[in-house]
Amino acid sequence: MDIDFLRLAGTPDIQLCSASWQACAPSQEPAMSARRKYLIAALIALLWGAAMLAAFWWFEARYLRTFEGERAELFSGDALRLPAELQGPGPVRFVHFWDPGCPCNVGNQQHLQELLQRFAGQPVDFYEVRKPGSKGRLPQPLAALKPLDGLIGAEQLPASPAVGIWDQSGELVYIGPYSEGAVCTSDNSFVEPILDAVLAGRKVRATHSLAVACFCDWQR
Repeated sequence: MDIDFLRLAGTPDIQLCSASWQACAPSQEPAMSARRKYLIAALIALLWGAAMLAAFWWFEARYLRTFEGERAELFSGDALRLPAELQGPGPVRFVHFWDPGCPCNVGNQQHLQELLQRFAGQPVDFYEVRKPGSKGRLPQPLAALKPLDGLIGAEQLPASPAVGIWDQSGELVYIGPYSEGAVCTSDNSFVEPILDAVLAGRKVRATHSLAVACFCDWQR
């Protein structure tokens, strides 16, 4: 009687076909399964590499292209105006211009916190203007700064962080950086002497300033 098919015991990958007892080809399933695993692993590695490259490009576009570190910038306050409700006589008005994505904020915000503490209880109102189109908020220690939607002429600012100071008559007396140099502290700050002079009733006029400091582009 012919034997159509027989599998040898203990050798599941070798089959005997028909009465001639010829060995059939080994099963291809294990090889195909291993190849499929390699393809899946290669695809995952490729996707991971693409994600890392995209993340690097995003970081470069957001920070490296707009942040050049210490550089010179020229500020002019000719077109800068307070909102109508803040114009005219009143307390000294301090306006902080900032970009949530700027690395220069690290040192600047510590200095700003020191300013809030130093001038607490004095007739100085603190405000903040965020870069148009950006998202973010100041840390909790700076929550006392009142947000403004924007100022007329603010779009002409060259860089941030920056500060504008209006005296008791509502006249702009200073626009520019907080200090000169890569690190912003009270030791090299322009702001404290100006605020002290204005509060003492002395005349100050520094609406055009050129300084080398840590800046990020303000204009989009």
